Amino acid sequence: MFKTNAKNAKVLEKRIEKRLRRAFGYEVAAFVRTDRELAKIANCRQFRQSEADGRDFNIILLADALGESLRCKLMALNTDTDEFTVRGLEIYWLRRKKRSGVGFSSVPIEKTLCVPFTIRGGKTIKKMALKYARNVAKTESTDKAR
Repeated sequence: MFKTNAKNAKVLEKRIEKRLRRAFGYEVAAFVRTDRELAKIANCRQFRQSEADGRDFNIILLADALGESLRCKLMALNTDTDEFTVRGLEIYWLRRKKRSGVGFSSVPIEKTLCVPFTIRGGKTIKKMALKYARNVAKTESTDKAR
C-alpha cells in the first residue's frame, strides 16, 4: 500500500514492474487498485454471498480486461464447485468447499487465461479496504458490472 500522485495506473504498474524486475532478477506483474476500487470489490454481491453461505471467495486481479474469447473460456470453468464472475479488471471466484478435501488449485485458470494475474482471498481484500479505503460504505453501483 502506498500513496501516489500518479494519474495513470498502467504507467505506474509498468514502473513498479521495472523496479521489481531489477530487484528480483525476474519478471513480476504488478496490479494497482485504488482505495475506492478496493472498497467496491469488498462490497460486491459475491462477497456478501460467500459470507452468508460459507463459501470461499477469491478475487483474481488482472492487468487488463478479458476479451470476449477469454471470458467465454473462463465461464466454461464454472462448475457446481467453482463459480466465476468477470467485472472489469477482476474475476470474482466463489468456491464451494469440496467434501473430498481436495485443496485449492489455480491450474485450470492459468491454462485458460494465459495472462498475468494474482489471486487474493476475499477476507484479505476486505481487511485492506477497511484499513485503507476512505469510504467502504456499501453502494448499489458495486453490484453492477463495470
